Amino acid sequence: MDQSVVLHLQSGNGTDDADLCRLGASTVIGVDFSSVATASAQRRAEALDLPISYVVADVLTVPVRRASTDLVYTGKGALMWLPDLQAWAAESARVLRPGGHLFLYEAHPAAALWTQDDDRARVRTDRSYFAGTRSNDSFPASALARFSPSSGDEAVEWQWTLADVVTAVLEAGFLLTHLGEYPEPFWRPGGAGTVAAWAGALPNSFSLLATKVE
Repeated sequence: MDQSVVLHLQSGNGTDDADLCRLGASTVIGVDFSSVATASAQRRAEALDLPISYVVADVLTVPVRRASTDLVYTGKGALMWLPDLQAWAAESARVLRPGGHLFLYEAHPAAALWTQDDDRARVRTDRSYFAGTRSNDSFPASALARFSPSSGDEAVEWQWTLADVVTAVLEAGFLLTHLGEYPEPFWRPGGAGTVAAWAGALPNSFSLLATKVE
Protein backbone atom coordinates (compact mmCIF):
# COMPACT_ATOMS: atom_id res chain seq x y z
CA MET A 1 0.00 0.00 0.00
CA ASP A 2 3.06 2.24 -0.18
CA GLN A 3 2.25 5.86 -1.16
CA SER A 4 -1.41 5.01 -1.66
CA VAL A 5 -4.44 7.26 -1.24
CA VAL A 6 -7.11 5.38 0.71
CA LEU A 7 -10.76 6.38 0.87
CA HIS A 8 -12.61 4.97 3.90
CA LEU A 9 -16.34 5.09 3.25
CA GLN A 10 -18.63 5.18 6.29
CA SER A 11 -15.57 5.78 8.43
CA GLY A 12 -17.47 6.37 11.68
CA ASN A 13 -15.04 7.14 14.48
CA GLY A 14 -12.08 6.21 12.28
CA THR A 15 -10.60 3.47 14.44
CA ASP A 16 -9.21 1.60 11.40
CA ASP A 17 -7.58 4.61 9.79
CA ALA A 18 -4.44 4.74 11.91
CA ASP A 19 -3.78 1.11 10.95
CA LEU A 20 -4.19 1.99 7.26
CA CYS A 21 -1.47 4.61 7.69
CA ARG A 22 0.78 2.17 9.51
CA LEU A 23 0.31 -0.28 6.63
CA GLY A 24 1.71 2.31 4.24
CA ALA A 25 -1.08 4.60 3.09
CA SER A 26 0.29 8.05 2.36
CA THR A 27 -3.14 9.66 2.79
CA VAL A 28 -6.43 8.44 4.26
CA ILE A 29 -9.71 10.24 3.64
CA GLY A 30 -12.67 9.24 5.80
CA VAL A 31 -16.23 9.95 4.70
CA ASP A 32 -19.22 9.70 7.05
CA PHE A 33 -22.61 11.40 7.46
CA SER A 34 -22.01 12.06 11.18
CA SER A 35 -20.32 15.35 12.01
CA VAL A 36 -19.83 14.11 15.59
CA ALA A 37 -18.01 10.96 14.50
CA THR A 38 -15.83 12.71 11.95
CA ALA A 39 -14.87 15.47 14.40
CA SER A 40 -13.84 12.88 16.98
CA ALA A 41 -11.86 10.94 14.37
CA GLN A 42 -10.13 14.12 13.18
CA ARG A 43 -9.02 14.97 16.71
CA ARG A 44 -7.55 11.50 17.09
CA ALA A 45 -5.69 11.74 13.78
CA GLU A 46 -4.24 15.11 14.73
CA ALA A 47 -3.19 13.85 18.15
CA LEU A 48 -1.36 10.96 16.48
CA ASP A 49 0.05 13.28 13.78
CA LEU A 50 -1.22 11.06 10.98
CA PRO A 51 -2.12 12.09 7.37
CA ILE A 52 -5.85 11.50 7.79
CA SER A 53 -8.67 13.90 6.99
CA TYR A 54 -12.45 13.55 7.30
CA VAL A 55 -15.38 14.78 5.25
CA VAL A 56 -19.04 14.91 6.29
CA ALA A 57 -20.96 13.60 3.28
CA ASP A 58 -23.27 10.96 1.88
CA VAL A 59 -21.19 8.02 0.62
CA LEU A 60 -23.42 7.68 -2.44
CA THR A 61 -22.16 11.09 -3.64
CA VAL A 62 -18.60 11.32 -2.36
CA PRO A 63 -16.96 14.77 -2.73
CA VAL A 64 -13.77 13.26 -4.16
CA ARG A 65 -12.43 13.64 -7.70
CA ARG A 66 -12.85 10.85 -10.26
CA ALA A 67 -9.96 8.36 -10.42
CA SER A 68 -8.13 9.98 -7.49
CA THR A 69 -7.77 7.08 -5.02
CA ASP A 70 -5.94 3.77 -4.94
CA LEU A 71 -8.05 1.88 -2.42
CA VAL A 72 -11.64 2.16 -1.23
CA TYR A 73 -12.17 0.47 2.12
CA THR A 74 -15.45 -0.01 3.96
CA GLY A 75 -17.35 -2.45 6.14
CA LYS A 76 -17.90 -3.45 9.76
CA GLY A 77 -21.55 -2.54 9.86
CA ALA A 78 -21.61 -0.32 6.77
CA LEU A 79 -23.89 -2.08 4.28
CA MET A 80 -26.90 -2.16 6.57
CA TRP A 81 -27.07 1.65 6.20
CA LEU A 82 -27.15 1.67 2.39
CA PRO A 83 -30.45 1.83 0.47
CA ASP A 84 -28.76 1.42 -2.94
CA LEU A 85 -25.86 -1.01 -3.42
CA GLN A 86 -25.59 -0.27 -7.14
CA ALA A 87 -25.02 3.44 -6.46
CA TRP A 88 -22.49 2.60 -3.73
CA ALA A 89 -20.49 0.28 -6.00
CA ALA A 90 -20.63 2.74 -8.92
CA GLU A 91 -19.39 5.58 -6.71
CA SER A 92 -16.55 3.37 -5.43
CA ALA A 93 -15.56 2.66 -9.04
CA ARG A 94 -15.77 6.36 -9.95
CA VAL A 95 -13.23 7.51 -7.37
CA LEU A 96 -10.73 4.70 -8.01
CA ARG A 97 -7.87 4.86 -10.44
CA PRO A 98 -7.65 2.04 -13.02
CA GLY A 99 -6.09 -0.90 -11.19
CA GLY A 100 -7.30 0.41 -7.84
CA HIS A 101 -8.98 -1.85 -5.33
CA LEU A 102 -12.22 -2.04 -3.40
CA PHE A 103 -11.89 -3.92 -0.09
CA LEU A 104 -14.88 -4.79 2.06
CA TYR A 105 -14.83 -6.54 5.45
CA GLU A 106 -18.35 -6.89 6.75
CA ALA A 107 -20.87 -8.87 8.76
CA HIS A 108 -22.01 -11.88 6.75
CA PRO A 109 -25.56 -11.33 5.44
CA ALA A 110 -26.63 -14.58 7.09
CA ALA A 111 -25.31 -13.52 10.49
CA ALA A 112 -28.42 -11.44 11.14
CA LEU A 113 -30.41 -14.70 11.20
CA TRP A 114 -28.56 -16.35 14.08
CA THR A 115 -29.84 -16.19 17.64
CA GLN A 116 -27.47 -15.41 20.50
CA ASP A 117 -28.33 -18.57 22.44
CA ASP A 118 -25.42 -20.12 24.27
CA ASP A 119 -26.49 -23.79 24.09
CA ARG A 120 -26.82 -24.16 20.30
CA ALA A 121 -27.22 -21.97 17.25
CA ARG A 122 -30.77 -21.33 16.10
CA VAL A 123 -32.36 -19.41 13.23
CA ARG A 124 -34.46 -16.40 14.20
CA THR A 125 -38.07 -16.83 13.17
CA ASP A 126 -38.65 -13.07 12.83
CA ARG A 127 -36.12 -12.57 10.05
CA SER A 128 -35.62 -13.69 6.45
CA TYR A 129 -32.42 -13.77 4.42
CA PHE A 130 -34.36 -12.42 1.43
CA ALA A 131 -36.59 -9.86 3.16
CA GLY A 132 -34.74 -6.74 1.99
CA THR A 133 -34.99 -5.17 5.44
CA ARG A 134 -34.90 -6.38 9.02
CA SER A 135 -35.86 -5.02 12.41
CA ASN A 136 -33.09 -3.15 14.21
CA ASP A 137 -32.16 -4.48 17.63
CA SER A 138 -28.48 -3.54 17.80
CA PHE A 139 -28.22 0.20 17.03
CA PRO A 140 -30.14 3.08 18.64
CA ALA A 141 -33.29 3.86 16.71
CA SER A 142 -32.27 7.52 16.53
CA ALA A 143 -29.09 6.58 14.68
CA LEU A 144 -30.97 4.56 12.09
CA ALA A 145 -33.87 6.94 11.53
CA ARG A 146 -32.05 8.89 8.81
CA PHE A 147 -31.59 5.73 6.72
CA SER A 148 -34.79 3.87 7.51
CA PRO A 149 -36.92 2.88 4.49
CA SER A 150 -39.99 3.27 6.68
CA SER A 151 -41.36 6.28 8.51
CA GLY A 152 -42.89 4.10 11.22
CA ASP A 153 -41.79 3.84 14.81
CA GLU A 154 -39.71 0.71 14.25
CA ALA A 155 -36.19 1.33 12.98
CA VAL A 156 -35.01 -1.10 10.32
CA GLU A 157 -31.76 -2.13 8.68
CA TRP A 158 -31.19 -3.11 5.06
CA GLN A 159 -30.85 -6.87 4.56
CA TRP A 160 -28.60 -7.51 1.57
CA THR A 161 -27.74 -11.03 0.42
CA LEU A 162 -24.20 -12.03 -0.51
CA ALA A 163 -25.37 -12.25 -4.13
CA ASP A 164 -26.67 -8.67 -3.91
CA VAL A 165 -23.24 -7.43 -2.84
CA VAL A 166 -21.25 -9.41 -5.39
CA THR A 167 -23.61 -8.53 -8.25
CA ALA A 168 -23.45 -4.81 -7.44
CA VAL A 169 -19.65 -4.93 -7.48
CA LEU A 170 -19.51 -6.82 -10.79
CA GLU A 171 -22.08 -4.55 -12.45
CA ALA A 172 -19.97 -1.52 -11.48
CA GLY A 173 -17.16 -2.90 -13.65
CA PHE A 174 -14.95 -4.50 -11.01
CA LEU A 175 -13.04 -7.75 -11.34
CA LEU A 176 -13.68 -9.88 -8.26
CA THR A 177 -10.37 -11.29 -7.00
CA HIS A 178 -11.28 -12.58 -3.55
CA LEU A 179 -14.37 -13.57 -1.59
CA GLY A 180 -13.91 -15.07 1.87
CA GLU A 181 -16.37 -16.21 4.56
CA TYR A 182 -15.44 -16.55 8.24
CA PRO A 183 -17.02 -17.93 11.42
CA GLU A 184 -15.69 -15.10 13.59
CA PRO A 185 -17.89 -11.98 13.90
CA PHE A 186 -16.16 -8.63 13.49
CA TRP A 187 -18.04 -7.31 16.52
CA ARG A 188 -19.20 -8.94 19.74
CA PRO A 189 -21.93 -6.90 21.45
CA GLY A 190 -21.25 -6.10 25.07
CA GLY A 191 -22.81 -8.62 27.40
CA ALA A 192 -23.31 -11.19 24.65
CA GLY A 193 -21.30 -13.81 26.55
CA THR A 194 -20.90 -17.21 24.92
CA VAL A 195 -22.83 -17.41 21.66
CA ALA A 196 -23.18 -20.80 20.00
CA ALA A 197 -23.48 -19.24 16.53
CA TRP A 198 -19.92 -17.94 16.89
CA ALA A 199 -18.41 -21.35 17.70
CA GLY A 200 -17.13 -21.99 14.17
CA ALA A 201 -19.95 -23.74 12.31
CA LEU A 202 -21.74 -20.71 10.82
CA PRO A 203 -20.67 -17.69 8.71
CA ASN A 204 -20.52 -14.43 10.64
CA SER A 205 -18.29 -12.20 8.52
CA PHE A 206 -16.95 -12.00 5.00
CA SER A 207 -14.35 -10.13 2.97
CA LEU A 208 -14.35 -9.04 -0.65
CA LEU A 209 -11.53 -7.68 -2.79
CA ALA A 210 -12.17 -6.35 -6.27
CA THR A 211 -10.09 -4.47 -8.84
CA LYS A 212 -11.17 -1.63 -11.12
CA VAL A 213 -10.25 -2.91 -14.56
CA GLU A 214 -11.13 -0.02 -16.91
